Amino acid sequence: MPSEETKERIVKVVEIGRTVLHYGWIPLIIYVGYTRSNPQPSLIKCVLFPWVETWH
Repeated sequence: MPSEETKERIVKVVEIGRTVLHYGWIPLIIYVGYTRSNPQPSLIKCVLFPWVETWH
């Protein structure tokens, strides 16, 4: 049977894991999409200049 200290550590690790997954899931999907697509788009152009396409 795990001790109380071990249980507390497990709970803390699970909470941290949930937080990381919560805030990191969508950026991970976007990153994978940009790195695996063909042709590979320029991430800097898409992030810094999204309004450029509407000017033409």
